[in-house]
Amino acid sequence: MSETPVRERILAAVLHIIGTDGIAAVTNRRIAAQAEVSLGSITYHFPSQTDLLRDALLGFVTDETARLTDLAEQYRDKGLSLQDAAALTEQVVRDLAFDAERMAPFELYIQAGRDPALRAAADQCFAAYDTLTVTILEALGVPNAATVAPPMVATIAGLQLRRLATGTDGQDVSAAIMMLIGGAMLAQQPPPT
Repeated sequence: MSETPVRERILAAVLHIIGTDGIAAVTNRRIAAQAEVSLGSITYHFPSQTDLLRDALLGFVTDETARLTDLAEQYRDKGLSLQDAAALTEQVVRDLAFDAERMAPFELYIQAGRDPALRAAADQCFAAYDTLTVTILEALGVPNAATVAPPMVATIAGLQLRRLATGTDGQDVSAAIMMLIGGAMLAQQPPPT
């Protein structure tokens, strides 16, 4: 039996099942088998499937945001240019393997569109990504970072979804980031007189 706490094993199992076979495949029996826990432990920790799905999504994003924050901190004092930061972001995006656990959030975001009980969790997830992006953009000196962050997060997520759906790696994340930043900088310039 694993040393990992039961609750964490359950959430990891939920992400794996969703990423492998979709939300419809999430059953207590399947979770119990995947997590190697008793059926009763699932309902003890999560009274409803919505609680399970919400906590799985929030847990993934918390871990992912911490990982990306640590990565950003490694480069904070390296004097990266905007171009270098965009290229680094593209490399990070390309290096992500689409294992089941990384596919699951896309399914959960779609489910949040159907299930109002999950929308607050999805909103928290995107807010966490926005906050991380604002921090990075401000460190790079990008004006209006709070305005640029949501479209940047949406662009990267959209390109990732496209990559997942098509199986191709043809998107230029770096170019998309530079277009968004360039647009933000143009918006800062005073209008011609």
